Amino acid sequence: MAKQYDVLFRLLLLGDSGVGKTCLLCRFTDNEFHPAHISTIGVDFKMKTIEVDGIKVRIQIWDTAGQERYQTITKQYYRRAQGIFLVYDIGSERSYQHIVKWASDVDEYAPDGVQKILIGNKADEEHKRQVAKEQGLQLAREYGMDFYETSACSNLNIKESFTRLTELVLQAHRKELAGLRAAAVPPDLARLEEDEQQPPGGQDSPKSCWC
Repeated sequence: MAKQYDVLFRLLLLGDSGVGKTCLLCRFTDNEFHPAHISTIGVDFKMKTIEVDGIKVRIQIWDTAGQERYQTITKQYYRRAQGIFLVYDIGSERSYQHIVKWASDVDEYAPDGVQKILIGNKADEEHKRQVAKEQGLQLAREYGMDFYETSACSNLNIKESFTRLTELVLQAHRKELAGLRAAAVPPDLARLEEDEQQPPGGQDSPKSCWC
């Protein structure tokens, strides 16, 4: 049977509990939005295949719990991520301030060269805004990241942000991708292939979309 994708890699969603990471994931993968919030326990994941620059990319997207009691569990996932979203809620100054902590964890636990994008989520809730867009842009500049304000509710910048992070990861692995036509799967990305069937720890399964 012909392979349905060319490369496979992992993206990670990080941020405080309640910022809408699960809603972002479900809007992107299933085009679903459920306003009821059910906190993620530990780590969950979903899959999606997209095409970027003629390359079919199978993305394994990991949704992590934001609560502190789960962070020992979630940090073990950092080291195998190729791309990371750092997410805050524009209606929560506290979640914005905590991005510094999340970014510090990424620096400590994620591999060198991991690609990062800053996300200001819940942009549809303008009446609740506590974090100006310029603050998000400034923080992104300080860390050398792209920045998007998104809304899973209104589907604002969901496809755009996920596609952009995918592009950044592909660019970072361009040497491996140069051999794509000569090999079945680029060697550095292929090691994630085993994870598609068996997540780290063996306990997790693809999640259902309830935010």
